[in-house]
Amino acid sequence: MTELTDLQKYEFRRSLEEVRKLSGRGTELISLYVPPSRQISDVANYLRSEYSQSSNIKSTSTRKNVQSAISSILSRLKNFKQPPENGLVFFVGHRSVGADQTDMVQFVLEPPDPVPTFIYRCDSQFFTEPIEGMLETKERYGLIVIDRSEATIGILDGKRIVPVKNLQSLVPSKHGRGGQSARRFERLIEIAAHEYYKKVADIANEAFMSQKDFKGVLVGGPGPTKEFFVKSEYLHYELQKKIVDTFDTGYTDEYGLKELVEKARDSLKDLDLMREKALMQRLFEEIRKPDGGLAVYGEDQVKSALLIGAVDTLIISEDVRRVKLELTCPSCGAKKDAMAKDSTEVVKCDKCGTIMKVDEVDDLVGDLHKLAEQNNTKVEFVSGDSEEGGLLMKAFGGIAGILRFRVN
Repeated sequence: MTELTDLQKYEFRRSLEEVRKLSGRGTELISLYVPPSRQISDVANYLRSEYSQSSNIKSTSTRKNVQSAISSILSRLKNFKQPPENGLVFFVGHRSVGADQTDMVQFVLEPPDPVPTFIYRCDSQFFTEPIEGMLETKERYGLIVIDRSEATIGILDGKRIVPVKNLQSLVPSKHGRGGQSARRFERLIEIAAHEYYKKVADIANEAFMSQKDFKGVLVGGPGPTKEFFVKSEYLHYELQKKIVDTFDTGYTDEYGLKELVEKARDSLKDLDLMREKALMQRLFEEIRKPDGGLAVYGEDQVKSALLIGAVDTLIISEDVRRVKLELTCPSCGAKKDAMAKDSTEVVKCDKCGTIMKVDEVDDLVGDLHKLAEQNNTKVEFVSGDSEEGGLLMKAFGGIAGILRFRVN
């Protein structure tokens, strides 16, 4: 299976967001899933049969819109001799745009994972369930920060740290008694500690063993307890084999989980979160320099630097949503351009108030990516899930770059 590029993942995610928002009247939105094993000719024959059956639809407008959508899909199928490696997904139909008006929308997606089965569905919403979650990060790590007084269990899910449970130990502290009383008290302390470690392990076992694509366990804490916990093999034997390493942390609460991920940087250097953190830290270091360093940010400034080949690394937030729509009014023929979050935004004609038809969509991220390719600029997409990624979007509009050389 060929892995999607970062740009293809971005485009798939953006299209899926747009599809989810759309609604139609009655059953005018068609969702068609074509698995890679299905012959295009078989799909075309199925659609022709559905076209014939749709003549029985009583509502004239619904019948016309459904047949128009089927014809559109049949026309697009002619571009394929066979389905791509992962199959095809069509979302085609007439969305409702208010005042009893509808507008044709068409999305053809190549999903990141194979389409499991053939599906044809007409409804008032597009059916996206089979492809939801296809872009979820596949790697997960278990996190444990522990000392004798407290432990916190969490999961590193791609770029997100998800706390599971914080646990206070209630293990008694040492005391100054002597003789047999001291030895008996020591035994009681060790029994309490043993039960506490077992409880931590039980919670971790339950949380980690159910995870798909689970890669390993990171254990941290401020003292020797973490090593004792690991060497005593409290965890399930399957998890015990997946312990990556132990790391010194100053805290054993939720902040300790973040600290653990930071300390495990070298061990997880291939994980996207670590790559993003290093990249954003490099950008911030350049910005903090008195002369602005080799940093550039903002749509216009980045585009200008790209045009002259000055950008070494283009950094784009996965949350950027900005397109230029080229529009035509179906009533009076007026044309205009408009900036929008996505291609589904409804724009009315300034002259007659009619909803304008979209002729062409220019995506900002796609345009920047093309400019980067022309100048051998490396492109890095940064998730909004991390703290650094969120800052990139809020402070710099989601677009920045590290330069090869200073520009005015």
